[in-house]
Amino acid sequence: MKYLMTGIGLLLGSAAPVLAGGIERAPQSLAPLFEDGNYFELSFGGVDPKVSGRDEPLFGGRGTGDVAQGYGYVGMAYKHQFTENLSGAFIVEQPFGADIRYATGESLALGGTYVEVNSTTYTALLRWKFENNVSVHGGIRGSRADGAVGLNGLAYGALAGYNVDLDGAWGVGWVAGVAYERPDIAARVSLTYNSPIEHDFDTTETHPLIGSLDSRTTVDTPRSWLLEGQTGIAPDTLLFGSIRWVDWSEFTVNPYALVSPAIFGVEDGLVALEDTTTYTIGVGRKFTDNWSGLFSVMYEPTGDDLVSPLAPTNGRKGVTVAAIYSQDKFKITTGVTYVKLGNAYAETGTPDVARARISGSSAWGAGIRLGYYF
Repeated sequence: MKYLMTGIGLLLGSAAPVLAGGIERAPQSLAPLFEDGNYFELSFGGVDPKVSGRDEPLFGGRGTGDVAQGYGYVGMAYKHQFTENLSGAFIVEQPFGADIRYATGESLALGGTYVEVNSTTYTALLRWKFENNVSVHGGIRGSRADGAVGLNGLAYGALAGYNVDLDGAWGVGWVAGVAYERPDIAARVSLTYNSPIEHDFDTTETHPLIGSLDSRTTVDTPRSWLLEGQTGIAPDTLLFGSIRWVDWSEFTVNPYALVSPAIFGVEDGLVALEDTTTYTIGVGRKFTDNWSGLFSVMYEPTGDDLVSPLAPTNGRKGVTVAAIYSQDKFKITTGVTYVKLGNAYAETGTPDVARARISGSSAWGAGIRLGYYF
């Protein structure tokens, strides 16, 4: 059951929650910390989203085309067992990102609008396991991020032509959690808190009315809670799941000229997102000494139908299937995910009304993890 239990990390990690709430691409799971002994893994994957819609009749009802760009990701994790009670891990991943582009010449309302966000986090953790099956874990997380946004199209009125570049910046936060295990029934429950991480970006804003203006912009990646659990329900069979809450309301991007009452005076800044709660539940089964399989479903409830054009979906439902092959000290886990993205209305806040309807969106994702025990 060892490889089946630890293979669940793929489903609760980077391959399952493609395009999760806000600009999240992975849930910052600490699954490698719970591997047996010393362990190293590499992960690779790609996501192909399809997000499109149509302008409101006021702007002629033209199609937006596919506005979401595909992306790849890589990750690494190393876990070391120092003593029977003390272990540590170092994890590298890309939890946040965005690449939305409304092609010029298609949507009249939003054509030329774009956002690009890149981030990489580095997490160093320690875990102490007590004799009563309870353990505590915690550590620090460093994050490097950058971004660029352009607002264009008739829906933005006089703001059209505004662009902002956020140069790469570092931020530091922390992680803490607790877990309880029952090895006799392959059970584990863990709760982890991820603090906000503050980034101070050197910022350049451009617009025909202001030319170029340099400033600094403070942006916090959102705090979150992650509850993960699993338990044996029959010989060679596991039930598992997770609940993840993210405080997206504290993720604000307010460049100086954009929010200044003396210039543009946009109260909500570049983006205003709602908090999200994402639920995952699944089952894993060991079929032979070498092969195991996993299946899960994911659900994220819808919120306000009016959303930012820079994050133009509302809620999601998804399924993931994965296979695990284990041989001696090696483990290979592959997974495929399909996500149906909820319909939404893109609004620009000038005023706060629908400018385009985004519907029929979806995404495919595939990932592979190569693990080695030593």
